[in-house]
Amino acid sequence: MHLAPVLQLNVGQPLGQLRAVPVKLGPGMPAAFLIAYAADFDVDPYHEMFFLPTDTLKIAVWTVEGKCLWKRDLGRHVFPGMWFVPILPFDLDGDGRDEIYFVNNTDKDHPLSLSGRVFERLDAQTGETTGQWKWPMHAEQEVISHAYRYFLIGGHVNGEPTLITASGTYEAMLLCSHDSVMKERWRHQIAKDAPGARGSHMCPVVDMDGDGVDELLWGERLIELKSGTMLWCADEKTYNGHSDVNQPVWDEASGRWLVYTCREKAAEVSPRVVTFDANGKHVWGDVEQGHMDMGWVARLGDNFAKRAMSIRIGHKTLTPAGRTHFARDEFYWDVVTGKALTPPVSVYLTLPVDLDGDGYHELVRGGPGGDGAVFDRHGAQLGSVGGAVSLAQKFCDRPGEQLLVFKPDGAVEIWADLDAQDSPAALSRYEHPFYKTNSRIMSSGSNSAVLGGI
Repeated sequence: MHLAPVLQLNVGQPLGQLRAVPVKLGPGMPAAFLIAYAADFDVDPYHEMFFLPTDTLKIAVWTVEGKCLWKRDLGRHVFPGMWFVPILPFDLDGDGRDEIYFVNNTDKDHPLSLSGRVFERLDAQTGETTGQWKWPMHAEQEVISHAYRYFLIGGHVNGEPTLITASGTYEAMLLCSHDSVMKERWRHQIAKDAPGARGSHMCPVVDMDGDGVDELLWGERLIELKSGTMLWCADEKTYNGHSDVNQPVWDEASGRWLVYTCREKAAEVSPRVVTFDANGKHVWGDVEQGHMDMGWVARLGDNFAKRAMSIRIGHKTLTPAGRTHFARDEFYWDVVTGKALTPPVSVYLTLPVDLDGDGYHELVRGGPGGDGAVFDRHGAQLGSVGGAVSLAQKFCDRPGEQLLVFKPDGAVEIWADLDAQDSPAALSRYEHPFYKTNSRIMSSGSNSAVLGGI
């Protein structure tokens, strides 16, 4: 492997947070990516983690050749955090190029205004506002940790794009579907006292039954996107917490979808890690109690067998400098059978990525606070990208997947394996509808964990 930066730029300010997502500019246009960044770490709405930021959130679109097409500063009335400001590049009107959708606050005097919340549309090439609509309200009387958790999700119904606005994670939740002229198609409301699981910090889209209509995995509920009907809620009578990870996984051997989940809240309910089948029934479960925080699925076993990991923590803290996890335990399984295994390397802060294009994943220690070390699937270190990773997928026109790395001094770099060659297994992954759809969903930052499911 010849790991090297293929693009180096600097945004001209310190970086404590940076999210990134690919953007389609249209036929004949270069590959591009959007970044959202600020000097402070991500601002969380939970009152024991929330802090007043010193900087504002900027969003910008760059080409992979290093040209900045536009940049916008969202101002002091917008808190720089992924739950306050989800961002989604999505071609809702079907013209072959993305629009940029994000949640904005129009009340410049009140950063916590609920009535001022809108979802806004930008032209991906210029950054100009081309539309603005009232954000569907759901939690006017709730605490800030419950009220300010927003998601933007894109899916398809028999080939037709649909935009989902979603709010909530822990109690009341509201999901709405919108067509290309922002006409509301349906609403799916989940009351705070409704039975069953809450939401998740991930929101994958998958056509689990192969009927041409995407489903949204909302926590441990499967909601189809044509009418907003809930198809199932796993463990509805026994579990009402929320999952940190809800990961669709394609099992090639059986030709079926599985759902790998790591449960965060209701820590006394067993099991804490569950893999379900496509109908929400248990395949296997493990770990009796505890707060499971973080997890992924990756092709790390022989013959592209998928492995899953999760981290159990005692507690965590968040400050402007970053997030810290305490009293950690690492777990690692065969995701299909549930057999406990020994990971090839410590999996804390790692993300899966197929840099060389051989169809197997490498691991990069690129989570917030990670040092950027890169390991092969056997645990041998291959090199380092030297910092936190915001994007780990194929977003450049070159073999293999790439890494978008940012550093505290404002440097942003794209790293790639200069010797990469895409195998048939890798090409099949990149062309899979699940890979294409979920590579765009930016609400919860890097999507490597989701993309490892195929």
